[in-house]
Amino acid sequence: MESGCQGGGAPHTELVTVPARQALEAVDILRHGLGVGPVLHDCAGATLGFLVPPGTSVHWRHPGSACAPLCGPLSQEGTGRPPIAGADWLIGPESAALTATDPTRLRAALVQAARTLEVTDRCV
Repeated sequence: MESGCQGGGAPHTELVTVPARQALEAVDILRHGLGVGPVLHDCAGATLGFLVPPGTSVHWRHPGSACAPLCGPLSQEGTGRPPIAGADWLIGPESAALTATDPTRLRAALVQAARTLEVTDRCV
């Protein structure tokens, strides 16, 4: 899932991209807490993207993930489709509990998700 501002525009939000398995676990963790903002998934099913506030990429350091600006409106006007080709909404802006996921809470959920998956993988 590629994003980024073209033409020098300021980002409306940013996108943290995470491998799907860990990200799905993190979505569940966040839903049981204070909520999760809009989430994109690539149509190949390899990654999920969490919308986070602008400026997150400056301080984002989490192994196995990336954070980049996402410019323009969240949905293509009149279609509800996300602004990134080859992606769709897992949780759309209209049904998300928040306008963006808090990066500190996202990082904590990703750490907890990694631990859960590690334990699960050892038991299988």
